[in-house]
Amino acid sequence: MMSENLQRIRFLKHCLPTSSASKLILMTGARQTGKTTLAKNQYPQLRYINLDAPENREFIKIIPTASWNRDIGNAVIDEAQKEPEVFEKIKYAFDERSITFTVLLGSSQILLLKKIRESLAGRVSIYELWPLMMSELTDTGGTGDYCMPLVDRLFSGKSLDDIFKEVPGVLLDREYAGKKHAEQYLFQWGGMPALLSLDDNERWKWLKDYGYTYLERDLTDLARLDDLAPFRKFQKLSALRSGQLLNYSELARDADISVDTSRRYLEYLNISYQVILLQPYYRNLTSSLVKTPKIYWLDIGLLRMLCGFRETESGAIYETLVVAEFYKWIKTMQRQVELYFYRTRSGLEVDLMLQTLHGVIGVEVKSRENVSSADCKAMKEIAASLGNEWLGGMVVYRGPEIRKLGNPNLWAVPSFRLFT
Repeated sequence: MMSENLQRIRFLKHCLPTSSASKLILMTGARQTGKTTLAKNQYPQLRYINLDAPENREFIKIIPTASWNRDIGNAVIDEAQKEPEVFEKIKYAFDERSITFTVLLGSSQILLLKKIRESLAGRVSIYELWPLMMSELTDTGGTGDYCMPLVDRLFSGKSLDDIFKEVPGVLLDREYAGKKHAEQYLFQWGGMPALLSLDDNERWKWLKDYGYTYLERDLTDLARLDDLAPFRKFQKLSALRSGQLLNYSELARDADISVDTSRRYLEYLNISYQVILLQPYYRNLTSSLVKTPKIYWLDIGLLRMLCGFRETESGAIYETLVVAEFYKWIKTMQRQVELYFYRTRSGLEVDLMLQTLHGVIGVEVKSRENVSSADCKAMKEIAASLGNEWLGGMVVYRGPEIRKLGNPNLWAVPSFRLFT
């Protein structure tokens, strides 16, 4: 079981406005990522109403729109998508200035966003809560202290030489152990908050139960499927392909469904925060580019459960972890950064290209404890093409040391240092 001293801070907390602001807030994300807990902790003075309860939905229906302020007022509304009338009533009260602040929570992205487009467009600020990040799992020795992870410095506009020369090459003793433990836990179990207090067998069972809950609740919200078996098979097949180029025809053939159904199923996984599609870089820097996206699962625990990989370690799982950590941090903190991969038809490949406001950073991912300048070959070619746009390149790996690998601005960076 993990240490009871684990840091439980959610970095999204620092992006949320106070309840004194005149705002409508939507907090969305996958089921069980901690939206309700965060909202209650952030806004303890607000009334909490959960529309998962049928009686609460009936209560909302009979409240006259003009009486929303008197009967509800500023509030946290959970599972908001369960009662469509809530959006119109909140819109009316907010426009009339009889309420000034409301938080809407929900995990069914497509329904929430559809209702917002129809009712609350231009009035609502959207925030996404993802599974726990490595920086949120770091053992602080009971101090509760935290700082921004190293990854956030990448978006400052500095070159990687300037960033990494300011940090220690290695960590010692307790600091090393706490950060390394967070990485190992995330690699084994993923970031669902409910798992922290469980033992290993309970964690595995929870992940299996989550799979059933997702099918019965989120998927049911998104689609009316008479038979869930084809979707379950598709889920597993897509999880087995995490980190690979997406091939709808191959997925359809192996899942014994049509290509159109394959596309629709993948869209369900995407809009319910289970997977992301990483797009290829849009500029031909060296030769003709591959134009097919890559698929990545966002939570390693769910990926392992679907694939049956309870103990397995692989390069694909580690690459998925690294891509997911970049993605979760950028989305959580709303950094203006775009993530791509680079692959040419001739075989030149870089796992990640971070397009920042200030330039481009390349990332190679290696699931091993030793790396060398030879791992930077593709990044050197791309750096030559980008010229002054190139901020540097990293080989993210499982070793202990931040060290320079060569020029231009090429570094080896342990994942447990980068994301904590």
